[in-house]
Amino acid sequence: MRLTAYTDYTLRTLIYLALHRERLVTIQEIAEFHDISKNHLTKIVHQLGMSEMVDTVRGRHGGLKLKLEPGSINIGDVVRSTESDFYMAECFDPANNTCSYAEACRLKGVLNSATNAYLAVLDGVSLEDLISKNKMFSKVQIHTKK
Repeated sequence: MRLTAYTDYTLRTLIYLALHRERLVTIQEIAEFHDISKNHLTKIVHQLGMSEMVDTVRGRHGGLKLKLEPGSINIGDVVRSTESDFYMAECFDPANNTCSYAEACRLKGVLNSATNAYLAVLDGVSLEDLISKNKMFSKVQIHTKK
């Protein structure tokens, strides 16, 4: 299973905000740090604001910060909210399924079980779990402070 760029950037944004909870962060800062499109990131931040995970402050001295504690942000929920579907193969999409084996094949059930196991692992992880007890993140956080 491969995450979309949208989900990847959403997770990176949340990690960055969790590492910089003590201050407002700008979209430009995150975009430059991760070398991603500011326009694309603006859409992601808008959606995070709508989801109530992130506070956005407009204006000259504005920015964004986590609205929730990192421990209360579930990674499985984030991935479900940012991925449009979990179709692992054509047979998951009834409208476009042209597979000749569709009626007899057990592959769909196996792939569905694999997807459920994947999501179950993500459900057991919070944003706090991703950043805590990780010495590399401490170095990244210190390095990015200006």
